[in-house]
Amino acid sequence: MGPDPGFAARHAVLAAGYGQRPDPEDPAQVLAMPIVLHIPKVDPPTRTAVLEAAAAATVALCLDARVGADLDGEPGPWQRAYLAWTGARIRKVARRARGAQWLAVQEVDGVTVTVDGAQARAFVPGPVGELDPRVRKLQIGGTDLEHDVPGDADPDVPVFWLNAPLGMTVGKAAAQVGHAAMMLAGAMTAEQAASWSADGFRCAVRDADPGRWAEVTALVAADRAVAVRDAGFTEVAPGSMTVVAVAPAGR
Repeated sequence: MGPDPGFAARHAVLAAGYGQRPDPEDPAQVLAMPIVLHIPKVDPPTRTAVLEAAAAATVALCLDARVGADLDGEPGPWQRAYLAWTGARIRKVARRARGAQWLAVQEVDGVTVTVDGAQARAFVPGPVGELDPRVRKLQIGGTDLEHDVPGDADPDVPVFWLNAPLGMTVGKAAAQVGHAAMMLAGAMTAEQAASWSADGFRCAVRDADPGRWAEVTALVAADRAVAVRDAGFTEVAPGSMTVVAVAPAGR
């Protein structure tokens, strides 16, 4: 039995790809999805877990029932804002929160995912100049965490391979794996995406050394993996391949 029609319709939005509508003349009206990473000062989570939570939160929001229509065909509360964003150039901006700041942003429309004690929340996209003040006040910089050594990835979950030599900050990498999660879900069938959803969008994020990067980019060339190529607004050169997403066998 396939996914319910509502899920299939939401998946179809991802499968269709994203628009290239020109940016508005007013920079404050540029659309972006905020992502907030919970990085407490004391006993912070691992970098890997934060990035895995960010990837899962992003795709979870994109397939959330509230971005689609209800059973009567009425638009969900997030649908208009979400579709406006997917019709434009996809942008995400990651910020850091701790303590009371993190608790406050839970009241802003979005989806929080927890992975191995790390938490990330993806928010309903909107104009950058109209950001909720509880999110706007958070730092964009200062999201660096030490590289950890997470070990081999679970073979049953998608793996997002980061182009390690680019030296992306945690915030930049969080946005990139969020892109990758959206693209991978869109490349799946609706049934495969529903199965991933039922698994809580579990995934693995790993740094790719040059040998691994050669392997996964070869998969992209063979249409067996999807790649994120950055627009070059921040940190990396335009067109840089930042992440390669590889689905597990059978998904």
